[in-house]
Amino acid sequence: MTDNTTPAAEMDDWAAALAEQTAAAAPAPAPAAAPQQASAPAAIAAPAGAQVFQPLQGTATGTGASLEIDRILDVPVQLMAEIGRTRITIKNLLQLSQGSVVELDALAGQPLDVLINGYLIAQGEVVVVNEKYGIRLTDIVTPSERMQKLSRS
Repeated sequence: MTDNTTPAAEMDDWAAALAEQTAAAAPAPAPAAAPQQASAPAAIAAPAGAQVFQPLQGTATGTGASLEIDRILDVPVQLMAEIGRTRITIKNLLQLSQGSVVELDALAGQPLDVLINGYLIAQGEVVVVNEKYGIRLTDIVTPSERMQKLSRS
């Protein structure tokens, strides 16, 4: 492997690797189609999704997306609301009793984090609805913000 530091050279390496992978994965062409494929660079840039993912049987093109989303709508997820965190020693943990106060890292009035399966998806504030606690969402975390937070961790 050569040590090219320019972005254009890196992109050429990626394009060559992609072309090599596409050529290896593609079925052998018919003899009549061989000259046409050799001169058509657009075949390399074609999306591989149609080749890799087979369409689901029994789905119509118009309602296919609706049926696919219906499959996951009943999947249970765990929603947690996190007010704050702290670290204490085992000695301090064993000294806790009824009425003890544990100081958290969150400030009073600061929004609490809403997590789905352990991933931050929103922030909100505590509300009371029919004598039960609830969460009013004040800010939804975008997928790009989630990725940035994951990369910083």
